[in-house]
Amino acid sequence: MRASDAERERIAETLRDAVAEGRLDMEEFEQRLEAAYKARTHGELEPLVRDLPAPGTAGPAAPVARRTEDETEVHWPSRIGHPPTSKGGFALWGGFQRKGNWTVAKKFTAFAMWGGGDIDLREARFEDRETVIRLFTIMGGIGVTVPPELNVQVKGFGIMGGVGGSKANGEGTPGSPHVTIVAFALMGGIGVDRKLRKVHKERLRLEKREGKERKELG
Repeated sequence: MRASDAERERIAETLRDAVAEGRLDMEEFEQRLEAAYKARTHGELEPLVRDLPAPGTAGPAAPVARRTEDETEVHWPSRIGHPPTSKGGFALWGGFQRKGNWTVAKKFTAFAMWGGGDIDLREARFEDRETVIRLFTIMGGIGVTVPPELNVQVKGFGIMGGVGGSKANGEGTPGSPHVTIVAFALMGGIGVDRKLRKVHKERLRLEKREGKERKELG
């Protein structure tokens, strides 16, 4: 049976609880999380949590359950339809950054030559539901970070260089904007990676610390 976005997010939440309790190390957690967001059927999702108990218990993992859009961790409607704060980035013998609560233009273009750029979409807002990010680099590098909840498609190629981002391709949670990244690298590199949002990382850190304290007290 085909899996829904909500079911993929439910499995992802179980994996986050497992790493917070020390049942998974970060490397295995990231591998399973990536597989969860790429899964298309229940048969692909269930093995990812089959050996994990339900959070806080010693019993079997909770089954895949449906969740409503209101329960998703990112409220996309509130982050779409804002005036852009940046339409591009430029680096020549230097660098540029786009991070935090910035708003991405529906057509964003960045260029780096003998320099580098850092684009982080994890906390970003969007001018439009359909966003195209065009990246060009000559003997330079540009890195893009996207959250697991974002719908992303990466296209591009390199000449004596490389474009890495196939693992970042995938659907987002319900209501996610669609971001197409078109990249070209000449004797340089462009990379696109999925990483947890900072609030998730902080929560995992706190939960792991609390779990450690409970073990010490027990």
